[in-house]
Amino acid sequence: MRCTSFSTAVRCTAPPSQAVPSHSPPPHFLYNRASFFAVTVMKLLALLSLLFSSIGFAAPLPAAPSLTAKAYLLYDYSTGQVLLEQNADTRMEPASLTKLMTAYLAFDALEHDTLKLNDQLIVPQNALRNNNGESRMLLKVGQSVSVADLLRGLIVQSGNDAAITLAVNIAGSEAGFVEQMNKQAARLGLANTHFSNPVGLSDAQHYSSAHDLALIAAAIVRDYAQFYELFALREFTFNNVTQANRNRLLWLDPNADGMKTGHTETAGFCLVGSAKRDTHRLISVLLGAPSDALRSSESQQLINYGFQNFDAVSLYKKEQVVTELRIWKGTQSHVEVGFKQAISLSVPKGQLGKLKATLETRQPLLAPIDSSVAIGVMKFTLNGKAYAEFAIYPLENVSAANVFARGWDSIRLLIIKYWPKNSA
Repeated sequence: MRCTSFSTAVRCTAPPSQAVPSHSPPPHFLYNRASFFAVTVMKLLALLSLLFSSIGFAAPLPAAPSLTAKAYLLYDYSTGQVLLEQNADTRMEPASLTKLMTAYLAFDALEHDTLKLNDQLIVPQNALRNNNGESRMLLKVGQSVSVADLLRGLIVQSGNDAAITLAVNIAGSEAGFVEQMNKQAARLGLANTHFSNPVGLSDAQHYSSAHDLALIAAAIVRDYAQFYELFALREFTFNNVTQANRNRLLWLDPNADGMKTGHTETAGFCLVGSAKRDTHRLISVLLGAPSDALRSSESQQLINYGFQNFDAVSLYKKEQVVTELRIWKGTQSHVEVGFKQAISLSVPKGQLGKLKATLETRQPLLAPIDSSVAIGVMKFTLNGKAYAEFAIYPLENVSAANVFARGWDSIRLLIIKYWPKNSA
């Protein structure tokens, strides 16, 4: 498997799995040969080799499931990795999966107090303009409805009327809300997404991708956990009419707790699913399945594949000291380095011992050092193949030394450059 980092996530070109406790030691750790710290590294490597000597290796991973959907993706929310994908960046019609972004913006309005759960919103005339075959909450024009009920109607019943009512009341118009949707898509780094309406109606300028939809789903879990439980509701009753959530995963999998279905004649059957076992969460995206039953069963296959074959392994905590690096021309001779966020990886079950890390830094490191600027990258390999990489940062600022100290370090660096064997 090969993974590369993108924005806050890590992308893999083939599948990883299993749950290793967070206190497990980090992988074998090496410096770039060009570094000045080979002796320290050899000691560290010897220690880590002992730590890993008792770990066994699993048999080869089973084949990925064979699915009928046009596009799919399995995303490990716990580590930010894509474990399995097909046509994941292809622009496709998202149908009612669009409402994930509609919900995200509604949650954002609640977070910023421009909307409250007990606010009563008036259903606008255009909320009911398309009634032929569309999902509806069964609102009536001019009706006063609470935001709490509208959110349930949006998420559980997939009501287009609920989506439009929220959109108009949040942004003043549908067009204004769509503009907000596209701005948020840009902020989330969705390269293959553009919205033209808040409900998911077919339009040439309304598209997304399996990868982008996974990132929207992950953003909801990450940014608005207090509202996420709405996605686990199996049914909702409004105006004495009970409608069931179309997400069959909520009945098929006891670990499933979200998220959203979609369907049009041209989009086929679509589903973004999410399930959590202990602290390990997976998000599946399935687009263009030929039937309601298949979108559910194939989504279940994706989720099962992830949990059965991969472990989310905690490697480093946020700002944990990874090592200490030599600094020249500074007010101190060394600086501790680490990561701006906790680092976890999904690793094939039993393969943790084959995960190795190499720290590559620019050399020599010259003061001043800014803690907000990356000074290197930690590259991970699995079975000798590129797997993932993360930027590494100094954990403190280091100011430049006085002119005399800088001059002395300049002389020492020249000696190291031209007479390395004679330098200590």
